[in-house]
Amino acid sequence: MNISTFEQMLAEKGISLSSGQLQQFEDYYKLLVEWNEKMNLTAITDKEEVYLKHFYDSLTASFYYDFTKEQTVCDVGAGAGFPGIPLKICFPAIKLSIVDSLQKRIHFLGELTKQLGLTDVTLYHDRAETFGQNHEVRESFDLCMARAVARMSVLSELCLPLVKQNGHFLAMKGAQLANELTDSDKAIKLLGGKVVDVYSFTLPEEQSERNIVVIQKEAKTPKKYPRKPGMPNKNPL
Repeated sequence: MNISTFEQMLAEKGISLSSGQLQQFEDYYKLLVEWNEKMNLTAITDKEEVYLKHFYDSLTASFYYDFTKEQTVCDVGAGAGFPGIPLKICFPAIKLSIVDSLQKRIHFLGELTKQLGLTDVTLYHDRAETFGQNHEVRESFDLCMARAVARMSVLSELCLPLVKQNGHFLAMKGAQLANELTDSDKAIKLLGGKVVDVYSFTLPEEQSERNIVVIQKEAKTPKKYPRKPGMPNKNPL
């Protein structure tokens, strides 16, 4: 996806990018490739692929959820900043928190947000399991997001404890969603959530399947969740 197609396809979805925002995406790409030579941030470095599979793919969340209003958003396991940073570029009103377990990725994200001139971005070097037990942030976010981090049952345990009541958890998933949703039904209910929408679509150009699950937080999450680091993966709910 070249830059003009990126701009045009977003415009068709009602997202008009200023020249400043387009420059931020360009600077993001340059910094990503530059830092990727020193540390493993992404296997995708071709410019058109980055624009499609990272930038555009991250922004598909905004086709199904309203990011225009001011709200607190937590991106769990963002890696090189996806989907949080592309969303923050397009929707500067959101107050973004990013959690990642690798210090060197947090270092990259700190430099990235500084270079792009992004404000209201808070970075946390932590495991999602311990972050979810932190009383300062637990059940405090309007929206928690994760993109291709783990299976739905695991993701729900990592993300739902962070969402305030009546807030939302948004999971960005690939083609295996149907099986994962069936397996995670019990976990989502146990953690206080309810699936309210599932959106399926194909990523343009390569036509690969994408799914976005929107879960509403209806009740408080029991205090024992998330469990200790490693437990959600080892023994999913």
